[in-house]
Amino acid sequence: MNKAYDLTRRGFLKFAGAATAVALVGVNFVKDASAAAMDFVGKRQTSVYGTDANSKVYKLRKSQDNPMIQKIYAKDGFLADGPCGHKSHELLHTRYFDRSAAVAAAKAKGIKLKV
Repeated sequence: MNKAYDLTRRGFLKFAGAATAVALVGVNFVKDASAAAMDFVGKRQTSVYGTDANSKVYKLRKSQDNPMIQKIYAKDGFLADGPCGHKSHELLHTRYFDRSAAVAAAKAKGIKLKV
């Protein structure tokens, strides 16, 4: 028998249940529910951003306005060479080392690695 037409009882029941649900609920309900969900997300987003903008608790909403950050990057500060300077790059960025050859050699020796 052709594999494309093999249908188990479970597969038939899943298909029949889905078809019945679409027939009873209708496609328009799904469209309306999706539109309502997107409307809710938009209202929630507007509310969160509005509350954040009007908050009196969090006055520093941008990192560049933080006085501690300004002090660190000041001319006599720890990172005086600026936000994109050598020292800040050295401290705040990571480096990539290609270790694929060492991993391949370890696997060739039969070492099991937890990756």
